[in-house]
Parts: sequence; C-alpha cells; structure tokens
Amino acid sequence: MAENLGTAGEPRRSRNKGEKVAADLVKGQKVLEVNDLSVDFGVEKEWVPAAIGLNYEVKAGEVLAIVGESGSGKSASSMALLGLLPSNSRVSGSVKLMGRELMGKDRVAATRSVRGNDVAVIFQEPMTALNPVYTIGNQIVETIRLHSAVSPDEAKAKAIKMLELVELPDPVKAFKSYPHQLSGGQRQRAMIAQSLSCDPKLLIADEPTTALDVTVQAEILDLMRHLKDKLNSAVILITHDMGVVADLADRIAVMRRGLIVETGSAEEIFHRPQHPYTQALLAAVPHLGQGGEGDADDVDITAALAAATGAELEAVDAAELAARERENERALASHAAAAAGRGEPVLSLENVAIEYPKQGRVAAFRAVEGANLTVYPGQVVGLVGESGSGKTTIGRAAVGLLPVAEGSLMVTGREISNLKKNSKELHEIRRSVGMVFQDPSSSLNPRLPIGESIGEPMFLAGVAKGAELQKKVEVLLDQVELPRGYRNRYPHELSGGQKQRVGIARALSLKPKLMVADEPTSALDVSVQAKVLELFQALQKELGFACLFVTHDLAVIDVLADYICVMQRGRIVEQGSRDAILRNPQEAYTQRLLAAVPLPDPEKQRERRELRELLATSGID
Repeated sequence: MAENLGTAGEPRRSRNKGEKVAADLVKGQKVLEVNDLSVDFGVEKEWVPAAIGLNYEVKAGEVLAIVGESGSGKSASSMALLGLLPSNSRVSGSVKLMGRELMGKDRVAATRSVRGNDVAVIFQEPMTALNPVYTIGNQIVETIRLHSAVSPDEAKAKAIKMLELVELPDPVKAFKSYPHQLSGGQRQRAMIAQSLSCDPKLLIADEPTTALDVTVQAEILDLMRHLKDKLNSAVILITHDMGVVADLADRIAVMRRGLIVETGSAEEIFHRPQHPYTQALLAAVPHLGQGGEGDADDVDITAALAAATGAELEAVDAAELAARERENERALASHAAAAAGRGEPVLSLENVAIEYPKQGRVAAFRAVEGANLTVYPGQVVGLVGESGSGKTTIGRAAVGLLPVAEGSLMVTGREISNLKKNSKELHEIRRSVGMVFQDPSSSLNPRLPIGESIGEPMFLAGVAKGAELQKKVEVLLDQVELPRGYRNRYPHELSGGQKQRVGIARALSLKPKLMVADEPTSALDVSVQAKVLELFQALQKELGFACLFVTHDLAVIDVLADYICVMQRGRIVEQGSRDAILRNPQEAYTQRLLAAVPLPDPEKQRERRELRELLATSGID
C-alpha cells in the first residue's frame, strides 16, 4: 500500500495534504540530488556502515539503475531518502528533491510530506505490499484521498483511470478485486497504479520484476517505460537483473560494500566497464547462447515476434493439440534413441494428468494433462514455462508430493502413481530423490544449525549416526564448498547463496539418483547465481545424478540443460535438445518466451523492443 510507507504512530493524513513540491516536470530537469549520503546501522553497540558517501542525481524522464549484490547498500540508501529505515539506523548527508532539502532539522516532517505525494515506491513483492483484506480499489482510493482533497466519487474515478493507465484488461473488475484474485503481473500493475496515483516526481522501483515470468516482466518493463515518458517522472531502479537494466536504464550506478564504485551511461557500463567489480558482475550474467554452439541472436527474432503477437494466446483446438502430441511423440522417440546408452530412465511420465484435490468449496483443479517426459541417468532436463503452466506441479509429483490422476509416473523404475501417500514403498522411493527448493530461507529450519539440517535426512533414514554422521556432514560441506565450521551456524547467519548451498548439500545427503531443482537460483544475485550454477554443474558431473530443473529463466537453462521441455497451460507443448528449443523453436509459444527474454546489451535489447512494439502496433499475427 502506498501509505504503508509511513512509520508507526504517524497521523493518518499528510500534513501538507494536496500540496506538491513543484509544478509539472520538464524533461531533463534535475529532480533529485544526493550528496555525501551515508547510512549506518547500530549492531551490538557498534555502527556498521551500509552506504558510504554516495553522490548522484536523477533528472526528469531519466532512469538511474542502482545495481549490486545483496548487502551492497542499494536498497538501504534508497529507503533512507524517504526515512523508511528502522530505528537503529543513522543517516547523514544531503538529499534535495526539486531543490528542497529533506535531510535538515525537520527531516521527519519533510520526508513525511513527500512520501506518496511526490515520491512513490514500487516494491519487489506486491502480495506483501498490498493489504490482503481490502480491495485494490479501496487501497488506491485511500492513497488518493490521503494526499488530495477530493470526494470519494472523484477518487474512485481517478483510481479506475489509473488502472486503465497501467493497461489492466478489466479496470472496473480489478477495482473490485482483492489482491489474491489477481495474477502476479496484474498485482504488480495495480501497485504501480497506486504508486502513480498522486503523480509523483520521483519513482523508486525496488526489484519490480524479480518474481515475474519473462513475458510478464517484458510487459511491466514496457509499461514502466511508457509511463515514465508520459509523466516525465524521475526513476530510481534498484535491481540485480542486468537484462532489466539494459532494457530500462539511461544511467547506471554500481554499488559494492556500501560504495558507488562506478557510474556512467548504460552504453558505457555495458560496453566499456572500468572497475574490476563491474567487469566481474557483467561476466557473471547468464545469457542465451552460452550453453550452445550458436548464439541466441541466430534465432529469427522477427519471425518469432510476429508469431508471438497472435493466435497462440487463444485456446488451441483439437487438431492443433493432436499435431502437438504427434510432434512430442517424435521428440520423445528421438530423445530415447539418443539416450539409449544411458540405461533405464530415472524419471518417466506417460500421459500423466495431475489434479489438486477438492478443498471445501474449491473444486478439484487439473493442473497437468497428457504429460510425456523422460529423464535418463546423468542427464539434466529443463522444464520451462510461465507461472501456472504446471512445471512445479510435475516436480512435486515426481517426489510423491502430489497424486497422479491418470497415466504412469515411474521413478527409478518403480511406478508411484498408484502408491498411497504414506506407504512404505513411497518412502523408499523418496530416498533416491533429492529436492532443492526455490527459497532456501523458508526451506531450512531456523531453529536447527545447518549441520543438523544436512544430517537429518541421513539420520532419519538410518544411514548414519554419531561420529559417522558428522563425518558425512563434513564431506557434504566440502562438496558444496562451505567451511566445515559453518556446521554450527544457523540459517539467519548465512547469505542467500550460502543457504542455497546448504539446501543442495541436504538434497545430496542420501546420494539421490534423481534431483528435482525448483527455481533454485531465482532469488539469488547474479554473481551468487553464477557460483551456485557452477557448483551445481560440477556436482552433477562428479556424482552423475539425473536432474529435472524447473525454471522460467531460459538463460539459466541454456547453461545447464541437455534437453528442454516447454510447458503452457498444463501441457508440454514442445520438447527437444537444448539447441533445437533455444536456437530453432517451432512452437509459437516457445518463440514468444524467447522473444521476451531481456538481453544484457542496451543496443540489442532496444532493437528487440522496438521490433516487438512495431509488430504489436501493426497487428501482425
């Protein structure tokens, strides 16, 4: 919510209700000036620096991207602009908004008067930023009336107009909907509408697309660009996704350990980086073309984009479904022939349908239909698609967490579709399957030291105990390249990348034949992601386990996978070798996914974006 920007105990309405810092902006006009900004946090009676002597400015109609790893200080310094840091913080320096000093003696009153009115924030996760018990419309109306002297009817009319501005398909329906009734992309659009409802001069976008699929991300980036050009707002973009930076940013500030180590235009930073850290950060960015012989640009993007603007978004008819299934059968036969020397499949799905059972008044929902997929020993199969396509559902069914409604699902040569949930045989099969989850923080027990988390599966399975168990835990820590001394640390004492290494070690503890990895790198910074992917590759080659890698990041799957299956609306619509899918896709939906992937190169991304817009406006389908 826009007013969740306030602090505890603040009055419900702004002191300067309806007042603005200045009139409409002129492009190129200086909006924000930051000089010698420093942020410290009090930890155990010591001041720990989070940002040190930052200097930058942002102009109207300009996007400044602040990039860096977690802990670099990019979010802390940006939240300091609005006084949104916790009570153990200390801020010094100068922050001027349209020439008005916000860090003076009346700092609390000054920042409070501009929050939501002249400065707005788009947060990373709209589901936690929006109030779940109020409708979208109520929340936008509240924001408007907190800062403007308008009637409820006028506020409602403006709220609906804002929902139209962010291109929601049915603004009136969205106005009446609760956050959980909208998709992730729609929630993000609603939050953008709320943030822009008071025509802010400065917009701070904190990782606005991290949790979104590539196609939804492309739509949100297009929306933010058009709104920025239309309103002439200054934008601070906080992100670690260099593809997003290449798509949206005019200038870039690179942060490391609280310092801005390099600034410049997007073209300068991407093509002529000067600082070693910037060079290392860009080198760590995965991009299409890394994994194969060709380059992603070899794909006929024009044809892909033309195909992506039309009828594949409509429900496919029976003839098209039949054609898809015949093509999938041919791909499966080819896959089986190529893998003939690998032995029996570790995971095999034949015409599998998976349903979520009825819960109360909520009817049963069939999430996957007619899935055919095979994973052989030592092979990495990528399962890609948008949210809701059914890819995580298949991963959960493969470890026996969801029942199979139809078809055959075999794991390590044993049928599990007809096994009861808590049967002894299913428990035995699960010992040969490891799982790495998307969010390492929530998948680890916060009350257990990581040594116990890693050793718990082996202890429960009766594989080892006592000194032998401790030795095995040490070996696993060595394999995931964590110091043995970390065994006594708790999850909150580790970074995101270190916690994901613990998750991998735990998944490997029973020496699985099959690893199911569900978006294991999506929550990680680009450099940490690169290290985790390198580790995963090395372990997979060393230990030889088969892997079903679930993700929506096509650049990551290009680095890892031998074979790729593409899912849409519960069906596998295309599958084949990595190069066949990523360099020569046949299915329009796959082409659309590839066309939406942002390239970490401003010039190439601009060309792709302009072409996509041209095709969309010309109505090619």
